[in-house]
Order: sequence, then structure tokens, then C-alpha cells
Amino acid sequence: MSLLITKADGSTENFKVDKLKRSLRRAGADAIEIDDIISQIEDVLFEGIRTQEIYRRAFDLLRGQRSPAAARYSLRRALFNLGPTGFPFEKFLARLFQADGYDAKTGLEIRGRCALHEIDIAAYKSDHSFVAEAKFHARPGIKSDLQVAMYSYARLIDLKEARICSEAVCGIKEFWLITNTKFTSAAVEYGECSGIKMLGWDYPKNNNLHDRIQSAGIYPITVLQNLSAAQAEILIGRDIITCSDIMQNKHVLKQLHLSKRKHATLITEVESLCPKNKSTVS
Repeated sequence: MSLLITKADGSTENFKVDKLKRSLRRAGADAIEIDDIISQIEDVLFEGIRTQEIYRRAFDLLRGQRSPAAARYSLRRALFNLGPTGFPFEKFLARLFQADGYDAKTGLEIRGRCALHEIDIAAYKSDHSFVAEAKFHARPGIKSDLQVAMYSYARLIDLKEARICSEAVCGIKEFWLITNTKFTSAAVEYGECSGIKMLGWDYPKNNNLHDRIQSAGIYPITVLQNLSAAQAEILIGRDIITCSDIMQNKHVLKQLHLSKRKHATLITEVESLCPKNKSTVS
């Protein structure tokens, strides 16, 4: 099908059915579900339709067929819904790195050679350590640009003599720039040249933020179909950021005053998303 669609940043590209199929497959939809959803989506496509509308329609169709798969499919939207501030996103990233064996902390102040730095994330394990700047954006069309990448490199230079813990591995040799959206091409070029580690929704091509979340099975509570935005806000205010946090602190659901039926439905959905229960609270 030859059809131009409008991306989040306002640019256009040809509709690629394989991209939609991959997205559905990553969410856990099977071949029959994918074919059915694609068939229904193709019936409503029109020239210039926005990618958000395509994926919203696909999500609605998937939600009607399988709740856990729908939750995973809505992951990108769920990250936006961690806002409006960037603090829950920082805590989510800390949980994600904790699942990979790091001791990860948020909201630190570290003295560099010339300035005091507010560090969004500092993480270390036996063979690796890094600090990171988390750039949270509340909508998909906003990208992290060259200026942000250059600022990150300047911070790395100033922090090179600092440490994030007393262990031998804890010298600051890596600075990561992490965003829930995308980087501009200029930012990517500068990051690759300067040595800044960059992690975005779809960057790098392999082991990007989306891949890491899916691999770890660490999902923000905002993916849950049986949790309203107001309820999610209450839980986030109590430092419940991921589905695994709910599993480890089920008593906190009393704050939501759910009926027995709704409580049971929510727990079932949470268990379907995070059976490994890896996350730890920082």
C-alpha cells in the first residue's frame, strides 16, 4: 500500500505495514491477531493520517483482544504518562538498571572540578559505572538535540575526577544521555564522536530503551489498563513506579479504595506483566 502518513515531528513517510506488525509482535500478539488488526487498520487509513492515530487504533483493537499484550503495546504512551515532571521517569530508569544488576540512585549532587552537578541517575555494579541525564518529554514530537548532547559532554569533562561511590569501579568515566523520545541526527553525530552514551526510545538500533524495557520486563504502572490516570498519580506519589513495585507492595492498593473485583482484576493484570518480579525500590 502506497500511502503517506504524518509522523509526530510533522514530517511524512510512506506507511510501512511491517513496522506496525513488528510493534504488535513485540507486544506479544500472535500471527492471527496481527493479521486481523492489520486488516482492520488498512480499511481506515487515509492520506496524511498521523502515526499516533494509527497506533491508537491498533492499540484499541489489541486491547479488545488481549489485555497484557495491549499494555505492552501502549508502552511508549505509558512513558509519556509518567509526567508531567521528569522525576518518575528518572525513578523508572533506576528500576530498569537495577533489574540489570546495578545499584542505581536518583537525585544526587556530585561536586565536579568546577561546579556542583545535580545527577539524575548514578549507577554502578562490580564491573561498570556511569551517571546519566534523563531528558523526559511529554509528547513524541519533541527530540533531544545537539545542545543537550554538548551540555552532557561538558558535564562529563567536569566530573571525570569525581566518584559515585567508594569502590574502585565508581570513578565517573561514562556519561549517559537518556530520553523517552528520540535524538536529532546532529545530537547522534555529536554523541558518537564525543563518546557520550545515548539511549533513546529507538536508539541505538539494538538494545535501545524500548528493547531494554521489554527484555527486563520492567513496565511503568501507567501501562495498566485497569488503573486510571488519577489512581496512577496516587501510586507514583507513594514511589510505586513499576508493576513490580505493586507486586512487592500490594498493601499500597488500599489507598485506591478499590472494590474486591477491581482489586483482583488489577492484580491479575499486574501478574501477567511482571511474573519475574525483578524490581527493587531505590
